[in-house]
Amino acid sequence: MVDSRRAAMRGASPALLAGVRAALTVVSLALAGVLSAMAVASAHMARRIVTPALRRPDTRILSLDTAAQTITLARTPDTGLPGRYGLFTSGTTDYLKLGSVLSEDEESVTRKLLTHVGPDAGLAPDAAFSGWYYDRPEQLHLPYTPELIGSTVGPCPAWLFPAGEGEVWVIQVHGRGATRAECLRAVPLFHSLGITSLVVSYRNDGEAPRSRTGTYSLGATEWRDVDAAVGFARRRGARRIILMGWSMGGAIALQVSLNSAHRSAVAGLILESPVVDWRVVLRFQARVMNVPPTVSGMAIEALKHEWATPITRAGHAIPFDRLDVVARAGELRHPILILHSDDDGFVPSDASHDLVVARPDLVQLDVFSVARHTKLWNYDQERWTARITSWLAQQGLAEASIPADA
Repeated sequence: MVDSRRAAMRGASPALLAGVRAALTVVSLALAGVLSAMAVASAHMARRIVTPALRRPDTRILSLDTAAQTITLARTPDTGLPGRYGLFTSGTTDYLKLGSVLSEDEESVTRKLLTHVGPDAGLAPDAAFSGWYYDRPEQLHLPYTPELIGSTVGPCPAWLFPAGEGEVWVIQVHGRGATRAECLRAVPLFHSLGITSLVVSYRNDGEAPRSRTGTYSLGATEWRDVDAAVGFARRRGARRIILMGWSMGGAIALQVSLNSAHRSAVAGLILESPVVDWRVVLRFQARVMNVPPTVSGMAIEALKHEWATPITRAGHAIPFDRLDVVARAGELRHPILILHSDDDGFVPSDASHDLVVARPDLVQLDVFSVARHTKLWNYDQERWTARITSWLAQQGLAEASIPADA
């Protein structure tokens, strides 16, 4: 059989052989082009993952009625949510507080303004909808002091809100692309329960010092800055410390609970819309952005290896296995309360559910719906407050009463 094929090839015309070679060359070049394009796309995705994000507009201001103190926004999955929110703007003001939805249709949503806007206001159309609500500590009308937490990258700014006898503290950790102001909405609840709040920053978040590369490690190094805050709290008299993390802040808080030399002082964790396994999050976001699974897989794989850091521009390899807390669930020692919306839209709740299954003895999950990412307080403040208060009471960290104004 082989001899007959060889004979046939020897008998083939030069023109036919040339055509076959040309076809093979075209196929090889096309394949190389596809692989090259995939490599470029995966490198771009990898860089986006570790590069601190700037706040990007996600809606548009369609109209502003200063007489009625209302604002009309382009409709998105977030802008039509019930509750109180914030809006980052540009022009004569940079931030507005938003109240309830007054009217809506398929294209737009009109909301009540809770920040007074004068008749001479001029706002650019592009805006960013936010769950922060408070954007400065003085808006809480609570006593606080600015602090600096010494870490290996330098002094990290923090806000300290003293409360109670000062023995129980909560250290709040913000998420990716945010700053510590994201955490302010939780401070009144803890204050009313006699729990001191320390709201911290960490490397490369725009407030704390920059690392050598200026890139995120997705919690693999940032936890050390929060661990320094735990040490700070202990030196100031804290005996029991709660870690509260929002989004990527949840991943950081989990790493503190797993790795800190101060683990004995940690009384528990409260996680709001947390990242529990980065690979689950990144694959989800790739699907949302219509990035092929092969490309997202290549990006994650590149980030795992030191040799690829010149391409990914990460400071060092990202230890995804170490950041997968579902896989490390057996190492957990602290009680954990997770608050997560099943239609989060950014960080899927799958890994949060998996963590409950892995450690039902330690982990409690309160599942929201509709609330979206890190907007659970905004969407249903009463339920959010009651759930955290009851969990704190279960852990012996607060009285089982719900503050009226928290």
